[in-house]
Amino acid sequence: MTFTPHGKHLVAGDWTSGETTFASEPAHGPAHEFAVGTPDLVDQACKAAEEAFWTYGYTSREERAAFLTAIADEIEARGEAITEIGTQETGLPAARLQGERGRTTGQLRLFAEHILGGDYLDRRHDAALPDRQPLPRPDLKMVQRPIGPVAVFGASNFPLAFSTAGGDTAAALAAGCPVVVKGHSAHPGTGEIVAEAILAAIKSCGVPPGVFSLIQGGKRDVGTALVTHPLIRAVGFTGSLAGGRALFDLCAQRPDPIPFFGELGSVNPMFILPGAVSARGGAIAEGWAGSLTMGAGQFCTNPGIAVLIEGPDADAFVEGAGKALEPVGAQTMLTDGIAAAYRSGRDRVAGSAGVQEVMTSTCDLRNATPYLYATTGMEWLENEALGEEVFGPLGLVVRASDEAEMLEVARSLHGQLTCTLHLDDGDTALAQKLMPVLERKAGRVLANGFPTGVEVCDSMVHGGPYPASTNFGATSVGTLSIRRFLRPVCYQNLPDALLPGDLQ
Repeated sequence: MTFTPHGKHLVAGDWTSGETTFASEPAHGPAHEFAVGTPDLVDQACKAAEEAFWTYGYTSREERAAFLTAIADEIEARGEAITEIGTQETGLPAARLQGERGRTTGQLRLFAEHILGGDYLDRRHDAALPDRQPLPRPDLKMVQRPIGPVAVFGASNFPLAFSTAGGDTAAALAAGCPVVVKGHSAHPGTGEIVAEAILAAIKSCGVPPGVFSLIQGGKRDVGTALVTHPLIRAVGFTGSLAGGRALFDLCAQRPDPIPFFGELGSVNPMFILPGAVSARGGAIAEGWAGSLTMGAGQFCTNPGIAVLIEGPDADAFVEGAGKALEPVGAQTMLTDGIAAAYRSGRDRVAGSAGVQEVMTSTCDLRNATPYLYATTGMEWLENEALGEEVFGPLGLVVRASDEAEMLEVARSLHGQLTCTLHLDDGDTALAQKLMPVLERKAGRVLANGFPTGVEVCDSMVHGGPYPASTNFGATSVGTLSIRRFLRPVCYQNLPDALLPGDLQ
């Protein structure tokens, strides 16, 4: 099944063209023209979303679950075409796109199951105590309610699972919130075909068409118009620190500030403790090389930093990591801009004082090859720039002089999505010293594994202190992410006929 994009926006059920277009920049295959988004289209989509909310926000959980399931079915029905356009636009291999499609439909079905269970509503009831002294207590009921229209920004590195019908969209729709998606220009055709699947589900389920819109392309004015639109009640974003921070500031500066749930940047450090590196340093080095270069290093959980205590075992680990990285060939990056930013990050690290080159390579154009560097704990502590994310397959080893300096390196970290401990039984005492620090730094702490690969489930936390995310109390993966698009409402002495259906 071959898919040829028509290049239009989807605004409240209507495919809409524009006065100007932009051309896609596929890794291979034909380029296509797409309409450029405008603030006026954003306004139309937001007004339609608000109108849809008066119906969709008050649907039953069963109705929303059926809608989410229908979206998953429609995506799967277009599976081959999605893979074809997705591989062309991003350069990702077909197997990766197929797996990501399964994750996308799995998220939708997981949320359908989750809302049917009803636990997320956190329903509470304090019965009236009319005879209580000195004052009676009224009847009080509480439940989580949807907040209204939500803006979602598609991610460059996950054209399916974090984009048009990805986790943010699935969570918002599950909560009862209409969604306006700002499509990512790196994969507009993939966004369009997924929007077609959502529209088919809207029609089959009888859902108000304003419940979903996709605005393609557009410059900064489109993103600004979306996050500042007075009808938008929250924003979900996955992207760069600079772009996310600019949008976050706009949300905070609105006359009515709204939450901005941004996942921005993380180096995901691994702390490899002495017992572990002595017993199995070679295996850890090989595993790190595989995780570091997976998908050309274009994962937000890419473990870019390895921290060890200096000595012969650390030297052997560094040598082993370099050898494991040497055979890795060039991989196509998602966009020319991401490839250029990777080379810039490489040059920043390589040019830093006290950084030694361990394994180098050559990359140009849209390709990425791995690099490995090393520095000391002292140099790390003196150069904050070494803790900035390099989006790609670049690793930095930090050799701490002793346990105390390893702790100082941990304390110096900014907020992270993940922190990892590699440890054996003899490392428990040092790990216990590190744990209070690491759990304050990251949303997910791992032992003896690698953080690439984020399970979609009830327990997952994909977030962390800034700059990993802009809201440390939230996650963008897993069923807990629905809480971002809900707010608690208390009902005092209301008759059952006026209560939400979930409280009746």
